[in-house]
Amino acid sequence: MHRVTLIKGDGIGPEVVAAALKVLEAAGSDIQWEPVTVGIPALEESGDALPPVVLESLRRNRVGLKGPATTPIGRGIASINVRLRKELGLYANVRPIRSLPGLPCLHADVNLTIVRESTEDLYAGIEREIVPGVVEGLKIITSKASLRIARFAFQYARQTGYQSVTAIHKANIMKLSDGLFLNCCRQVAQEFPDIAFDDKIVDNASMRLVMRPQEFGVLVAPNLYGDILSDLAAGLVGGLGVAPGANFGEDCALFEAVHGSWPEAAGKGIANPTAMILTSAMLLRHLGEQPMAQAVEQAVQSALAEGTHLTQDLGGSSSTMEFTEDIIGHLR
Repeated sequence: MHRVTLIKGDGIGPEVVAAALKVLEAAGSDIQWEPVTVGIPALEESGDALPPVVLESLRRNRVGLKGPATTPIGRGIASINVRLRKELGLYANVRPIRSLPGLPCLHADVNLTIVRESTEDLYAGIEREIVPGVVEGLKIITSKASLRIARFAFQYARQTGYQSVTAIHKANIMKLSDGLFLNCCRQVAQEFPDIAFDDKIVDNASMRLVMRPQEFGVLVAPNLYGDILSDLAAGLVGGLGVAPGANFGEDCALFEAVHGSWPEAAGKGIANPTAMILTSAMLLRHLGEQPMAQAVEQAVQSALAEGTHLTQDLGGSSSTMEFTEDIIGHLR
């Protein structure tokens, strides 16, 4: 039996998480869930959007499944995702981007993964107002974090069968910061002679992702570029509603859908659970349940290809649970 921390989130989070749990149960998973609360509900209950009990649970279980949590823009509570990554040392954000049958998209044969460094860069949040109307933010790049994420990317490529790793940077302009990141990637590449390595400037990589995403295998990038390119790449295959994701550290892994909490739709039963269900399949693989993970992924693909019970965002009229039941039907 596996014990996993469960964070339902808020907005549509509880609905898409419930859908994922129903699919996992139907697939025969043997997971004991430990529910905890974060975000606005936790703030209302305890005065802290990320209570200590959440971190204690994740550190004890070393793995968690998380739904989306609302982060107000420009005000209010700090990002729960950023706080979790900092507190738990979740340095690697992994975003598989794959074409799914039946979904209208720009390319039908995309199979790449973006590995994003999640602890530094401009996302370190070191900002200050120098004088009124002038603000500066510091871009932090270290060799320790760059070597670590590069090594993770190459190991991930080897384990998952990708043939190449591409480092994403802007070292032609930011010669010291992005230059350090690129040099660290080049250094690690020498340890993996079986994996092809190249690098691309981030603006060129953006264009190539739109025009020829088939060129890429694993892309490894600093925090900001990785964040932007992950969403861009999700748009190639149908959007954030079908894109799974996970965060890895030395001692903990947190699997979370990458889309927002969409509070306006909460409780209406119209949310697309695909990203959350595919994220739960990533969790199964992490737990060593590869055949079960493959069965879940194939059931999702079959339901999408058949297209008879799709949610509104996918062009159908079915509810979250109707689509979920259709996926479960393809498991049997």
